Amino acid sequence: MTKSIVVFSRQSIDTILRSAGTGSWRLVPNHARQCVVAICTRNAKHPKVEGPEPHHSAFLVGKIKDVVLSPRKADRYWIQFSEYARVNIPNVWKKGDRNPVRYTSLEDLGIDPSTLKWEPMPAASELPEMKSQMSSGVGALTLAEAKKGLALTFGVPAEAVEITIRG
Repeated sequence: MTKSIVVFSRQSIDTILRSAGTGSWRLVPNHARQCVVAICTRNAKHPKVEGPEPHHSAFLVGKIKDVVLSPRKADRYWIQFSEYARVNIPNVWKKGDRNPVRYTSLEDLGIDPSTLKWEPMPAASELPEMKSQMSSGVGALTLAEAKKGLALTFGVPAEAVEITIRG
């Protein structure tokens, strides 16, 4: 069984490729990190939908590289991909699911992993906040910025980071 996370996304393939993953999802990061792949399914009824794929269809499978705090929203997570495969599979998203994230397996979805044609994920170009957090230069930080950076490093919510300053 190939542990998988399925997301119900408004994002286009181009947006996912520019940002090297998908987000911002409310999920349990340790559960998501146990998954091998993420399957992006189309939410065509979202008012800001970007992609042309039919509602509920799977359009992209990404190999999960990491799950990190979202640079866009606190308490949300970004699923980073190392590789991706384009797919066109109708009705993968279960009608009536209320949460836009669910856990399953490729096999339960009827997807044969051996048929996927993997391509390397391009470097992120859309998320300057994420890239700047990975740079080696460090300047003055507020406590909130330091907590967010440490949370990103350790894969925990910012609220879980406690900072003690002795002087």
